[in-house]
Amino acid sequence: MPRHESAKKRMRQNEKRQKRNKSQKSRVRTKIKTLRSLDDKEEAEELLNDVKGDLDRLAAKGIIHQNKAANRKSKLEKHVDALE
Repeated sequence: MPRHESAKKRMRQNEKRQKRNKSQKSRVRTKIKTLRSLDDKEEAEELLNDVKGDLDRLAAKGIIHQNKAANRKSKLEKHVDALE
């Protein structure tokens, strides 16, 4: 356990950030699962734009790596294009 006040504060800040990052990642994962389960191409395209924006936001904030966001967007685009 930290002894200094600054170390205690750093722990509190890290916990807050960890919770925030975890909830944001979880929200995006849920949207991705929803997108993969859709059969209608029009609905999927609308949700795809939303998911792509969220992935870009996570990558910009450093929550996920930029390449990981790009890979996920690419796979989701292929999935939506394959729908009829």
